[in-house]
Amino acid sequence: MLVHGAWAGAWCWVRVVDCLAANGHRIHTPTLSGLGERSHLAACDINLTTHVNDVINEITWKDLDDIVLVGHSYGGMVITGVAEHVGERIASIVYMDAFIPDDGESAADLGLSADSDDALIPAPPTSEGDYLNEADRAWVDSKATPQPSATFTEKLHVSGAYQRVPNKVYIRASNGPSIFDNYAATARSDPTWTVHEVESGHDVEIDAPKELCKILEACARQARHART
Repeated sequence: MLVHGAWAGAWCWVRVVDCLAANGHRIHTPTLSGLGERSHLAACDINLTTHVNDVINEITWKDLDDIVLVGHSYGGMVITGVAEHVGERIASIVYMDAFIPDDGESAADLGLSADSDDALIPAPPTSEGDYLNEADRAWVDSKATPQPSATFTEKLHVSGAYQRVPNKVYIRASNGPSIFDNYAATARSDPTWTVHEVESGHDVEIDAPKELCKILEACARQARHART
C-alpha cells in the first residue's frame, strides 16, 4: 500500500508500481481525497482524518492484510493515523522521507507550510536540482494539485501504535530536505528500526524507483517470514 505525499496522487508511484507488478506483487495506490484524479472533491470539507479514512477504507473494503504500508513525506502523517486503527493488519510500516508525528502534532507543526487562510494551499513549484532527471520537473509540476489546508492543520492523536508494527523502516533520500534528518537519526538509534539511505531527491519513487522496489520487496519477504 503506497501513500503519496502532499500535492501529489497515485500518479507519482507509476514507476514503482510497474516494477513491483512485474515481480508479481499486488499493489494499492489510493489517491487521497481532493488530490490528483480526486481533485474535483477539493471543495469538500477535507482534513487529515479524511485522508486517514481514505486508506483505512481501502484496506477494509478490499480485505487487505499483512500489508507493507508506505508513506512518503506528508504521507507519514497518514500512515501513522492508519496504524492507530488497523495496526494489526500492517506487517511492515515504511516512512519514506516522511514525517513521524508525536501525539497532538499537525503537519503544520512539523514544518509543512499552512500560512494561508485559504481552503487550498497551492503546490510549490519545483526547483532546478530537485530531480536527478530534469525532465521530471515539468511532469511533476503538471500533475501537482492544491492541498486542502485542513490536512496540514488538523492535529493527530498518536498512541504509538506504529511502533508496535513488527517491521519498521525509514528511508532517507540523500538529497531530500534536511527536515527529515532527525527522523532518520532517531530510527538509526533504535534497534527495532531499519534505515536505508537512497541516492535521490525527496521524491524517491520518481528518482530511484528500482532501488525503492528492492527495499519494499525485502519488507514483503520479512512479512512472509514472520507468518511462517
